[in-house]
Amino acid sequence: MTRVVPTELLEEVRDKLARDGHLLTPQRVAEALRAAGRPVGDATVLAVHEALLADVTGAGPLDPLLRQEGVTDVLVNGADSVWFDRGHGLERAEVTFPDEDAVRRLAQRLASSGGRRLDDASPHVDVRLRDGTRCHAVLAPVARPGTVISLRVPRPTGWSLTELAERGSLAAEALALTRRVLNARLSFLVSGGTGSGKTTLLAAMLGEVDPDQRLVLVEDSSELRPTHPHVVGLEARVANVEGVGEIPMRTLVRQALRMRPDRVVVGEVRGIEVVDLLAALNTGHEGGCGTLHANSAADVPARIEALALPAGMGRDAVHSQLASAIDVFLHLGRDRGGRRRLAELAVPVRGRDGFVEAVTAVSFGADGTVREGPGIGRLADRLSG
Repeated sequence: MTRVVPTELLEEVRDKLARDGHLLTPQRVAEALRAAGRPVGDATVLAVHEALLADVTGAGPLDPLLRQEGVTDVLVNGADSVWFDRGHGLERAEVTFPDEDAVRRLAQRLASSGGRRLDDASPHVDVRLRDGTRCHAVLAPVARPGTVISLRVPRPTGWSLTELAERGSLAAEALALTRRVLNARLSFLVSGGTGSGKTTLLAAMLGEVDPDQRLVLVEDSSELRPTHPHVVGLEARVANVEGVGEIPMRTLVRQALRMRPDRVVVGEVRGIEVVDLLAALNTGHEGGCGTLHANSAADVPARIEALALPAGMGRDAVHSQLASAIDVFLHLGRDRGGRRRLAELAVPVRGRDGFVEAVTAVSFGADGTVREGPGIGRLADRLSG
């Protein structure tokens, strides 16, 4: 277990090393401790050295949280408020920062390590770090009560569908249905709110796709890590500080279609690339899938419409494409205890007015109840077809 080092002790040693211009080594830390009249036991020296090294090269006081098993998110709301999520909802951490400047320095160093700029002229950043962690930061005073850092931690190896079922994210019936969706090569979207487990479920499902199938993943920030032998990933790129070099998601979706995919996967549909995805799924690319932010399955058609309209696609065309492109929606939610779970399967149904509605086929209650909805017949037809 990582030893907690008092903040005043760290600051004292840091100031001593800075004044003397010494490199950060265990020997120099020991000398600085002696000079300050502090205890110089091996455990103390190593703890101070590790804490200072993390402050220089890692995530500072957040490192122990990021290394903790099961942690998916670490959130910093200024110097005195740090939270983390390990699957049971947000919990407050005992970690704090000395002051606002310390949080700001950490945010800027994390941004710099990902090749991005973060300062008063550009006070927000979204960047993927070398270990795959996704970092978003907003500097104060744009953010209150101080600089805000949000870290999304990738799991070294993805969950399998069986493991998700064992953790309570999938009811037994939900597990069986997700596997049938895969085997039938239905096109699907996984919807849910932020942090509901969309990427986790999608990666787990992709891990059970036939090994002979070629998966081409398109992502804004590489997060999908399916356990599958044939995966090709494409990652979007933002413009550099000169304003050039951008590679948008829409471009990558088009490139993916030329790479002989068996399944085209869009890690998170959040912009006009939805138009190209719908077009792809209407041209013989079976089993395509992606994730989408939505409050409920019923909201998915309106969400897709809103994303497609800026691309110049009319409402009638959006719903016409959607009706034939997507076979099923899988919606995720959280129960009162913060546990992520698959809450509903719905099917798109085109009404007499030509617009698509998401009709519930099966819903899964937090108490384990399973209820069939009016769309169950259509889902059964698609699974058996």
